[in-house]
Amino acid sequence: MKRMSGQRVAEADLCVVGLGPTGRALAHRAMRAGMRVVAVDPRPERLWPPTFSCWVDELPEWLPREAIAQRIEAPTVWTKSAHRIERPYCVLSKPGLREALPLDDATVLTGRATAVGAHRVELNDGTTITAAAVFDTRGLPSPGARRTASAHGIFVDAETAAPMVADGEGLLLDWRPENGAGPDEPPSFLYSVPLGDGTVIFEETSLGLRGGMPQRELRRRALNRLAAHGIRLRGDEPTEAAHYPLDQPPPPARSGGAVPFGSRGGMMHPCSGYSVADSLALVDTAIDALRTGRDPVRALWPRQARLVYWMRKRGLYGLGRLTTAQSISMFEAFFTASPRQQRALLSAHDDYAPLATVLFMTVARTWPFHWRYDLVGWTNRNRWVGYEYDQEPAVLDEV
Repeated sequence: MKRMSGQRVAEADLCVVGLGPTGRALAHRAMRAGMRVVAVDPRPERLWPPTFSCWVDELPEWLPREAIAQRIEAPTVWTKSAHRIERPYCVLSKPGLREALPLDDATVLTGRATAVGAHRVELNDGTTITAAAVFDTRGLPSPGARRTASAHGIFVDAETAAPMVADGEGLLLDWRPENGAGPDEPPSFLYSVPLGDGTVIFEETSLGLRGGMPQRELRRRALNRLAAHGIRLRGDEPTEAAHYPLDQPPPPARSGGAVPFGSRGGMMHPCSGYSVADSLALVDTAIDALRTGRDPVRALWPRQARLVYWMRKRGLYGLGRLTTAQSISMFEAFFTASPRQQRALLSAHDDYAPLATVLFMTVARTWPFHWRYDLVGWTNRNRWVGYEYDQEPAVLDEV
């Protein structure tokens, strides 16, 4: 890995702005394809803070097994009852993923980009980079009032967590009524998986609300869930916060600027908040387009993929206006669909026909009947907009 600072770097084949997992994978695979790569990040050596996870079959074949920290053969979803999803799931190892994506022959610059164009990048220290193509992988800004994913995670040692999540098990969506939220409060669910390092994350999560849910409210609900299972905390457990928009669209076909990629480029799943696996899987598509002189945006976003994104976004809007009871009914309907239909919503980038089917069937099977009007937006279109949460912080005395 070559490092440079404060000088001009010209005639690179590719400049990658942002070295999160997506940007690092893009730079790594371009380097392996023989391209001259320049990568830019304010802290290129930093290990990424968030926890990354995905379905195992979403990962590209070139990614080694060392990138997986924990494999869960059949995770559980709790709606009206428990559903075991016979599809392997995994938590990624951040050190393992980083080691799997070396940048030995790339030029890595430590700096913050102040101007990012189609062929030119300027850094805050005066460095100028010119490249045949520029990819912007810097992630997303604060969501403001946009449709948002919010989560508060608490890392608990595996022995303490065992009453809820045993080794090799995982809770992807836990809608059991244990978080203390009333029927007239915005809904949230629990996500909990072992991380492969002797700890388990308990993450109370809200999806689709405008502006998201405050961390103090999510923490209060997470503590209530733990208390319901007799889990007591010390008070010094590490935590993780997430708060990001879910409605970032794909780039227009003729944008003319730098190519947005990863969550910035529409690869954030509107209904689930996942983006890393889809981005990793599409890295080679982008690089092949560059090598063959094609437009990478068109290669990444054919009409079928744009249609899939549009349909998922309709699902996001519906999800963000449901009550807890309606959410449980909707997810109960969804997880009775066929595996292909479930994957069409959860994973597939351009499999639009089964996605249309499962969205229709999910609405049709949501019961009582009149709840379907909320799901499609005919009633309660702005539910939860402006909702005021309790200002009292969560305290450990509750558990």
